[in-house]
Amino acid sequence: MSCSLSNSNQLPFFSKRVSTNLLFPNFTTSSLQLDSDKPCRRRLRALLSIPEIPPNALRRKNDPLWRGGFSLGVDLGLSRSGVALSKGFTVRPLTVLELRGQKLELRLLEIAENEEVDEFIIGLPKSWDGKETPQSNKVRSVAGRFAVLAAHRGWRVYLQDEHGTSTEATNRMIDMGLNKSTRQKKVDAYAAVMVLERYFSTFGEGTELVLPKQSDLQEKLRRGPPADIDFYPE
Repeated sequence: MSCSLSNSNQLPFFSKRVSTNLLFPNFTTSSLQLDSDKPCRRRLRALLSIPEIPPNALRRKNDPLWRGGFSLGVDLGLSRSGVALSKGFTVRPLTVLELRGQKLELRLLEIAENEEVDEFIIGLPKSWDGKETPQSNKVRSVAGRFAVLAAHRGWRVYLQDEHGTSTEATNRMIDMGLNKSTRQKKVDAYAAVMVLERYFSTFGEGTELVLPKQSDLQEKLRRGPPADIDFYPE
């Protein structure tokens, strides 16, 4: 079997799960075991396994004294996208953006800049049995383009299973006593809250790092954004 990665030239990004199918169309994720002894598969593992770029939730688990690194949760929609923010161990709904395409991506970058965020947790739609849906492909496409923009600033993009978060968001708002009109306006933002809470409750395990293929951007992700002097005073 050839180990050529020539097909990857058409891809702006990699993701731990999706890239196995994109780089090797004849394999499914289940058939391509990343811990195989075959040289080609070891090469793929080396390419996609980035232990030096852990999500913030895992950093906190491994080092309770670790400081810095705020997280933005995003619930992508066709016309509305919910945004939530985590600073430390608290998560709160931030806003609902009625934007699409480049305008949405630029607005997310602006919010991240203002809120001192260094990672984005984007909800990935899945069915009740854990399988991906047609909407999953759309989210992966948006996340891939956005990850390239974010990487220029040293910011990371992860995908998190979001199955059931809209229902959880509605139930949360009902428990809070919010009326139907308010719930309809804020459900996307609260769905983003659920995505972030699920991410932190599992310490980031099971998330997918969306990795730009450009080596210079990968190096920026390894270095991370410039240290915040509020957290790391000289």
